Amino acid sequence: MAFQPIVDIRTGTAFAYEALVRGKDGQGAGHVLAQVSADNRYAFDQLCRTTAIELAAGLNMASDAAHLSINFLPNAVYEPKACIRVTLAAAMRTGFPVNRIIFEFTEAEAMDSHHILNILRSYRAMGFKTAIDDFGAGYSGLGLLSQFQPDIVKLDMALIRDIDTDKVKRTIVRNTLCMLRDLDIEPVCEGIETLAEHDVLRDFGVSLMQGYLLARPEVEALPAIRGRSSESVPRRA
Repeated sequence: MAFQPIVDIRTGTAFAYEALVRGKDGQGAGHVLAQVSADNRYAFDQLCRTTAIELAAGLNMASDAAHLSINFLPNAVYEPKACIRVTLAAAMRTGFPVNRIIFEFTEAEAMDSHHILNILRSYRAMGFKTAIDDFGAGYSGLGLLSQFQPDIVKLDMALIRDIDTDKVKRTIVRNTLCMLRDLDIEPVCEGIETLAEHDVLRDFGVSLMQGYLLARPEVEALPAIRGRSSESVPRRA
């Protein structure tokens, strides 16, 4: 696992660290996820959760009140209460507080909305925080949001890229942020790579940001958060 912070720009500290799967030789998430099939999906999902919690506990992640954000595969969860047992056991074994765990998911494929809602509602009832990732790029989007309001919504990086020079993106993001605030949902903007993007979002009132400008992911370590500077930041390959 690599960890990348979601930064609260008001304080310059980590609100959370997202756990990102990596190959044993440093390969990216795409390489790993390409090997996930229907036969190993459940075991893979469970192992990712426990590995993230164990590493986070070993790194004393929660000591500064930071959250751990874990991505989960909805189609690997057959019944929320049964599938969460291993996660709860790992949290209890390591002493990682359950209320500091965020479960986020991306609708990478069309799924039964009833199944997704059952998972999200069950996780919330157990004390976990919930998040929708890549909002604006998934299948349900507003339809899902009308039925369930998670704690956090992460705006897809495609909406953030070059927002400083793209009037259409600024209009979409500004109005999306207003909607989320009206629903008492905390927005996170991800994929921030330039000071210009950062400044537009700051002026829109965004407090939680994630991206290479602030910190790159580091394997089995909590990366240092960069201060706001005039240094250029390379884009993702």
